Amino acid sequence: MAPTARPTVTAPLSPHLQIYRWTWTMAMSVFHRITGTALYGGTALVAIWLVTLASGPAAYAWVAWFFGSILGKLVLFAYTWILMHHMLGGLRHFVWDVGQGFDRERRMNLARGTLIASVIVTVAIWAVALLVR
Repeated sequence: MAPTARPTVTAPLSPHLQIYRWTWTMAMSVFHRITGTALYGGTALVAIWLVTLASGPAAYAWVAWFFGSILGKLVLFAYTWILMHHMLGGLRHFVWDVGQGFDRERRMNLARGTLIASVIVTVAIWAVALLVR
């Protein structure tokens, strides 16, 4: 028995990234994924801080020194921004989940607002933290 010939089907090719014009919503989607991944590293820092806190003054002194240094403060500032950006991106997705904000103007405003608000909230958190201490 001869093998049956399969019909040749040419599947459509997906457009490559070079064809797309980057928009705010695309960029914020990428940032949301990156910040979500970066939160793992920040959570590890929080865990290290808690373990050294429970391990006694000698272990905690090293971590307190690091987070008190310029580099440590930059790491904490970046982690704060990552956390705020990811949270606001999640709120943007929640707005979409309830069926709102799909028209072009509101979509773009939500995407821009996510970035702008994350910077403002991060600076506000740090301003309050530095003023209170």
